Amino acid sequence: MHSIYPPAPLEDTVQWNLGPVIAALRVSREEKHKIRHNGRVRELPSREALTTIVNGLSAALFPTHYGRPNLTDESIDYFVGDTLNTTLNRLSEQVRRGLLFSVPHGDASAQTSDDAALAAKAREITREFAASLPEIRALLVSDVQAAYAGDPAATSVAEIMLCYPGTIAILYHRLAHQLHKLGSPFLARLIADIAHTLTGIDIHPGAQIGASFFIDHGTGVVIGETAILGERVRLYQAVTLGAKRFPADESGVLIKGTPRHPIVEDDVVIYAGATVLGRITIGAGSTVGGNVWLTQSVPAGSNVSQAHTRHD
Repeated sequence: MHSIYPPAPLEDTVQWNLGPVIAALRVSREEKHKIRHNGRVRELPSREALTTIVNGLSAALFPTHYGRPNLTDESIDYFVGDTLNTTLNRLSEQVRRGLLFSVPHGDASAQTSDDAALAAKAREITREFAASLPEIRALLVSDVQAAYAGDPAATSVAEIMLCYPGTIAILYHRLAHQLHKLGSPFLARLIADIAHTLTGIDIHPGAQIGASFFIDHGTGVVIGETAILGERVRLYQAVTLGAKRFPADESGVLIKGTPRHPIVEDDVVIYAGATVLGRITIGAGSTVGGNVWLTQSVPAGSNVSQAHTRHD
């Protein structure tokens, strides 16, 4: 197959003595240090395309906030339909690319060679995802309402939706989490990373988060893969819901997917800089103070401050 890029000018190749470098890089890439998934070249999902897709989904969910502010009652449904049609076609292609990486690394024998079947699976995931959009919108509305009720500085819903990084991060998470549930984890992870880049808030798409979730300020918040958050939870900046330790198998390889992050029950508030680690439970209605380091469960209605915690 011919390269789409023209060869480097001969004088540049000679000037920098690139011949041996290029050859050594090929040996590293093809033989010594090959990291291709199951040994084969794959079409990677596009971050640029995913950014366009999330923007399109946002516009379809909230047409006048993220789409066109001049929409009318007569034009809004057409705009939503047209935007969704274009966006879902793009999403299906990205899901297909992501599914190429769904087989565990090293299990090349399980990799499907049926491109038509792969495309059909991508379309089915996209169809199920589209059907879930009204439910996702309802969750996002509850999140915006929680932000407006919980922040005395908020002057309008529009301000929250356009200016609050926590709201943007939650929007991305709701979309990514649904794709994660439907069997497109790689794509979901890329969407989560785009949100992290935009907002400084790192939420793994596997995390389960209930309605009316509010992240105030938000920079530096980290929520791990197996965390479970109930309804009406509020976090402030630099809160970490992380793992305390990482179990490994007999050969020392980390075991993937084990429950290792906190469970945060309904109506919990966790203030800035708090670090909550391990598969512990923060009981409903509890408050965790700023800069607390917490590695043990606390019952419902607790008020945890630095003076009340201890290191395990």
